[in-house]
Amino acid sequence: MGGTFGMRCGLPAVLLCLAALLCANLLLYLYLDALYQDTNPLSAHTQCPLRHFKVGTMTTCTPWLQCPEIRAEVRRVKLIGQGAVKKVYLSEWRGQKVALSVLSSEQYTDDFLHGLSMLRALQSTHVVTLVGECEEDGTFVTEYHPLGSALTLDATLTQDQYRWRNSWHTRLQLAIDYVAFLAYLHSSPVGIRVMCDSNDLHKTLSQFLLTSDMHLLANDLDALPEVERGQGGVKCGHHELTGDFVAPEQLWPYGEDVQFSDEAMPGYDEKTDIWKVPDVTRFLLGNVLGSDVIHFHLFQIYTECKRKEPRMRPAALEVLRVYRSVYDSMIESQSQRVRDML
Repeated sequence: MGGTFGMRCGLPAVLLCLAALLCANLLLYLYLDALYQDTNPLSAHTQCPLRHFKVGTMTTCTPWLQCPEIRAEVRRVKLIGQGAVKKVYLSEWRGQKVALSVLSSEQYTDDFLHGLSMLRALQSTHVVTLVGECEEDGTFVTEYHPLGSALTLDATLTQDQYRWRNSWHTRLQLAIDYVAFLAYLHSSPVGIRVMCDSNDLHKTLSQFLLTSDMHLLANDLDALPEVERGQGGVKCGHHELTGDFVAPEQLWPYGEDVQFSDEAMPGYDEKTDIWKVPDVTRFLLGNVLGSDVIHFHLFQIYTECKRKEPRMRPAALEVLRVYRSVYDSMIESQSQRVRDML
């Protein structure tokens, strides 16, 4: 009798555990499904007309701010970034946090204006939102992203509020954002452009902002020369480049015995960006659970990106298709495992 009583008491507990397990699996399935659908979130760029913006808590689109409005209404709060070309200030405009970029020195006016022209021309889901500009004062205003550049990724994902996002889903999506920007840059409305401020991993990552919903936005567009077919290519600066991060064709080709000469250095094209994709991807993926599986699936495209002959490397759009395919297959595989448990 005691055994029968024990079985009766144990049965509800077992059923309760099974119900809890099913609920947990269902929640995981719903989470994965929502995550899959959120790989391309709606951007303010697609919600506003040309030369308009909407940032922060704004509910309506507003025309880009011009010189009088920037001078009168944009209030500097503190310096948050500084480079050779510009200083960046956290600022306030009508209760919204914005980033005010100010020309650092007149000797870099051309670089500053080039960056502004690229920012203006490349407004899209891949690029930070332009809020306003004033060429005569050497200033422009963009949307503020508190997490800063992609260099903060690992530190950000250790914070309590973001730790749950430290997964292969988030990190692979960031890699997709990076490659998607390259694909856009290589077929942009203003021609084929090359990311010249990418001579090492640190510099490359500093060109992108990390958004609070874990996406990358191109932000620093000061060095995007245009590739014109048949014109000898472009050169990223006038000094010799070294190291393994840059593409082989960016290195001085005539040996150590011949002194570097900018005039004698051959030009190159957008395939230099492709060479760097595997290295940037490895940083973005980190060492989270599942990253080794992703690297395995991407091994072939990594190999193709690292081909010494530039013309043999894939186009950015082809790389993007592979990355999205791997993401889709990983999501489907994980979702199927959850469905099998239900």
